[in-house]
Amino acid sequence: MPKAKASSKIRDEEGNKNVGADLSYNEAHTALQLALSALQATDLDVEAMTGLYRQARAYLDRCEAVLAHVEQEVMLWQEGDMAVVTFKELT
Repeated sequence: MPKAKASSKIRDEEGNKNVGADLSYNEAHTALQLALSALQATDLDVEAMTGLYRQARAYLDRCEAVLAHVEQEVMLWQEGDMAVVTFKELT
């Protein structure tokens, strides 16, 4: 029986990696905020809390991926001017 749980856990983790993969930054950020709010509820059992945490992490990963992509685009755009400016320097 432990093997079934292990394979189920791997499947859940792979499924959570795909959560939010097609969302915009704003959609992923809103979903992240909702998941974090739900995590603050005091009536959650451990399994529900674990699932919400994994979803929140997937939404956070999506937000970070979108921001990294934007940073890369800004750096490439700035290369045309022979000056590389990172996204962090612009903010």
